[in-house]
Amino acid sequence: MKLNTRYLFLVLLFSVAATSHAAMPWLGGEQPSLAPMLEKVMPAVVNVSTSATVAVRESPLLQDPFFRRFFDLPEPRERQRKSRGLGSGVIIDADKGLVVTNTHVIAKADEITVRLQDEREFKAEIIGADEKSDVALIKIPAKDLAEIKLGDSDKLRVGDFVVAIGNPFGLNQTVTSGIVSGLGRSGLRIEDYEDFIQTDASINPGNSGGALVNLKGELVGINTAILAPAGGNVGIGFAIPINMAQKVVTHLSEHGEVQRGRLGVYIQDLTPELAEAFNIKRKKGAVIAKVVPDSPAEKSGLREGDVVIAINGEHVDDGADLRNAVGLLRVGESVNMKVLRKGSEINLRAVIDKIKVATESGQEVHPRLAGATFSNLSDEQQQDLGGGGVLIKDLKPGSPAWQAGLRKDDIIVTANRQRVESVAALAAAVKGSEALLLNIRRGDGAFFLAIR
Repeated sequence: MKLNTRYLFLVLLFSVAATSHAAMPWLGGEQPSLAPMLEKVMPAVVNVSTSATVAVRESPLLQDPFFRRFFDLPEPRERQRKSRGLGSGVIIDADKGLVVTNTHVIAKADEITVRLQDEREFKAEIIGADEKSDVALIKIPAKDLAEIKLGDSDKLRVGDFVVAIGNPFGLNQTVTSGIVSGLGRSGLRIEDYEDFIQTDASINPGNSGGALVNLKGELVGINTAILAPAGGNVGIGFAIPINMAQKVVTHLSEHGEVQRGRLGVYIQDLTPELAEAFNIKRKKGAVIAKVVPDSPAEKSGLREGDVVIAINGEHVDDGADLRNAVGLLRVGESVNMKVLRKGSEINLRAVIDKIKVATESGQEVHPRLAGATFSNLSDEQQQDLGGGGVLIKDLKPGSPAWQAGLRKDDIIVTANRQRVESVAALAAAVKGSEALLLNIRRGDGAFFLAIR
């Protein structure tokens, strides 16, 4: 007789869920169920709907300044429309009405509405949102709320049973079950700070911001993303560990933002090849590839070639671990690092410093760049880019820089064939030039832009 593996999985799941009940034979007695746990948890999972005003994109041809000049067309006017979105959230403090969700759920929203399981609806205010970790905190003026107990995501193991609760496709209070498929997932380029829980519990659009709970009904993760070519569930979903989300929430509740600082290093994973080259037996850690001058790392005594294996008592297995740990520290906090240097362990201490980013008006850089606001890249952005550059932090539509073809978030890598690693270097490269030749990074692409 051929056994149905899915049936066996469900039998095992229900068996684990029923461990708190008295032992009973399968024939007769009460059927094991997750319902008792879910009845306590589900009232704390809410529907989050948003509305926002967004600009309607016109044809790129109509935006081209040369095309408009040739046909004597007027300056394009920005058209707008209403956009609506759906997501989920989890009540973590019933007394204060605090709800945690994903930043991308509420991003650019003009109005946020939270609907509870009992059909009550409330307008929510944003306490704070962090794009880099995709964690947001909102508040609703409601009483008689249910909150969810926080678990310890550090204790999760691959194979643990978990349940995802949310509102996929706008279907309220939907529950799916599965297991923890992986831990510490990073390098997915979904967020800047990644330490995802991977699960095969079905997570679909609308689940974002919902709860991932263990069989005790404890919140262990915030559902965030799916990995699927067609946008549907294929058994690979990701959640932000609650321990990480809780640290972000603390920042947001106290300051309204995450006040990140910098250590001042470029890092990479310790590979077996590097371990052999450094003549060390350990195969996990974060290699210091570069130390930024006059940074907390340099002041601490950290050197290129050092391998960080622990930070504040927590193991560091790769570069993502080090980056996540530093990214959750506040400016002024001290960090204790255990470092391997030439095969010996040493302890170093650094004090996290402010991220120093200089900004300057495009008008001051060059008349043809008026309307743009430039800034230096952060250490992390430089590492991701593989070098320096200048970021267009803001851009006024219709300005000379905008008409020339520049856009917000563009990164200028070279100007007049000179590498520019700061706003000052950009200004020096274009000083006195009538025509400008810029090498631009936009998203995953790159191109040259000639401005005459």
